[in-house]
Amino acid sequence: MPIFEYHCDKCNKDFETIVFGKEKPACPLCRSKKVSKLMSVCGFMSKGTGGETARTSASSSSCGGCSASSCAGCGH
Repeated sequence: MPIFEYHCDKCNKDFETIVFGKEKPACPLCRSKKVSKLMSVCGFMSKGTGGETARTSASSSSCGGCSASSCAGCGH
């Protein structure tokens, strides 16, 4: 069950939702189905030297305007 990020073309809200198959999501605010899929940032774990584990995220190179895990979370 993948979680995707969307932007509502009607009310301008960004949101995340679980999508099953070819289902078309609706905006949770205005219920419009006129939505666009956004590019999601992903995080991953990598093993460093000496058994260290580092968390790396594509959001570390984002705008840096807040501590949200993705731009959809802060509205940027």
